[in-house]
Amino acid sequence: MKNILVIGSTGQIGSELTMKLRDIYGNDNVVCGYIPGAEPKGALLESGPAEIVDITNPDHIAAAVKKYNVDTIYNLAALLSATAEARPQLAWAIGVGGLYNTLEVARECGCAVFTPSSIGSFGKATPRVKTPQDTIQRPETIYGVTKVTGEMLSDYYTKRFGVDTRSVRFPGLISYTTPPGGGTTDYAVDIYYSAVRGEKFKCPLKPGTFMDMMYMPDALRAAIEIMEADPSRLVHRNSFNIASLSFDPEIIYNKIKEYVPDLEMEYVLDPLRQQIADSWPDSLDDTCAREEWDWKPQYDLDAMTKDMLVNLRKKLLVTA
Repeated sequence: MKNILVIGSTGQIGSELTMKLRDIYGNDNVVCGYIPGAEPKGALLESGPAEIVDITNPDHIAAAVKKYNVDTIYNLAALLSATAEARPQLAWAIGVGGLYNTLEVARECGCAVFTPSSIGSFGKATPRVKTPQDTIQRPETIYGVTKVTGEMLSDYYTKRFGVDTRSVRFPGLISYTTPPGGGTTDYAVDIYYSAVRGEKFKCPLKPGTFMDMMYMPDALRAAIEIMEADPSRLVHRNSFNIASLSFDPEIIYNKIKEYVPDLEMEYVLDPLRQQIADSWPDSLDDTCAREEWDWKPQYDLDAMTKDMLVNLRKKLLVTA
């Protein structure tokens, strides 16, 4: 990667990934693509180039690629799971129509493309524990449908047109930098905010709801490492299971209580989020990622919890 365009650079993943890529490849070589109403601010705006890139408009994508001689596109534009259920037509337009536009520009301009998939690409018919790399994918949400479609469309563009497409299936992502944005797994971020603020946490999911999770630093590494991987080793492309953590609300609550003993939690269930969570795997088998490009997470639940609490206290100006 030499010149990179990040579409959706002000979102949950994009805001942190853009800065990480600039640290590695140079500020001037990573373009922050955003839509009006979601403008970059602070260091994200000041540290490097920024362009309006609406993924539903192929001319926007092509203009940015040509202006900055882009060779790699990180396509992070999407509506998160619960938000997408409220606006399914828009979720499809962005998740599938936008990806098609991106792949067409990549085909014409010779770009590599990263488009994240998700644990949401699986469904109730999928094996729930240690979900295999290659298995049935019958999601019950529009978010999941767009992710499965995206995996297949990206593989098609590689086989049919030789476009270098790569992807990982992200679990729920936990970060102290970007606030939650409408995802089913967001409770695992919200509970840390409650702990630091001294508030009782209202959990939207019931006990025993296991889902795969990952700390954002590991997720950023995965997104970069897969694009730097030796293509001759890749048996799969779209999309690799990657795994790090799997827990339910009780487990993360009890872990945080080791450091914040006064934390209280009550269950106030959200039927939509519970329905979505129940259709997703408890844990993923990431053997293929480990074998094909040496994937390995660095954070366990304890290390993540300590880091989250330290950094959230700094962010929220709370003394322990």
